[in-house]
Amino acid sequence: MAITVQQLTRFKKEGRPIVVLTASDYPFAQILDQAGTDVILVGDSLGMVTLGYETTLPVTLDEMIHHAKAVRRGVKHALMVVDLPFMTYQESPEQAMRSAGRVMKETGAQAVKLEGGYPDMVTTITQLVQAGIPVMGHLGLMPQSVHQVGGFRQQGRSPAGAEKMMEEAIALEQAGCFAIVLEHIPDELGLHISQKLTIPTIGIGAGSQCDGQVLVTADLLGLFDWQPKFAKVYTNIRESITQAVQTFSSEVREHRFPEG
Repeated sequence: MAITVQQLTRFKKEGRPIVVLTASDYPFAQILDQAGTDVILVGDSLGMVTLGYETTLPVTLDEMIHHAKAVRRGVKHALMVVDLPFMTYQESPEQAMRSAGRVMKETGAQAVKLEGGYPDMVTTITQLVQAGIPVMGHLGLMPQSVHQVGGFRQQGRSPAGAEKMMEEAIALEQAGCFAIVLEHIPDELGLHISQKLTIPTIGIGAGSQCDGQVLVTADLLGLFDWQPKFAKVYTNIRESITQAVQTFSSEVREHRFPEG
């Protein structure tokens, strides 16, 4: 049975942690889905880990839709959520409606995710939800605002910053978000927000007491030489691929492949 946004709220009530991972192509989407991932996020992080951009900012809506279509073909069980990329929703609620509408119609995703809190995104989220588009929020470190905040720094460290983020989280819940990603904030703040909200929180560098956890799959698999401090490498697939390619190259050059 496919996961729904309503089930995520039930998981929170039951104390069942929610597993979220990213995908940008068919093979990984299929693997993650069959492995039992609850939510597969087509994140704009694909700009960095798939397309080679230095930040997420250059990613276009067409690029997100292109990759989301491929992911959709591999997902049968997980809830599929697609990021709205930079400057495809910030201009106005109308712009956000057009962008989110394209994502839902063209990719078959069940929800969209956008960054930002009160007061900027509340009206936008309210209108999207009223139009029947489920929305996942995103607070804390917001990669689309990386230049504004001066880099990939932890957010909500000061009492004022923590209070503002709590207010934003409550506002996003009231606007109709079905879940909120909390990125790179103090563990204690992640716990307090999770306890305050009735919708699930999905942490990434926000402590173990959030209702779920998300990682960029490339970080989990060690695909790159660098990972965020809050990521954990579970296997070094980069090393495995390198060794396989080197072995294949040697066999070809020594006339050992193909055999016969």
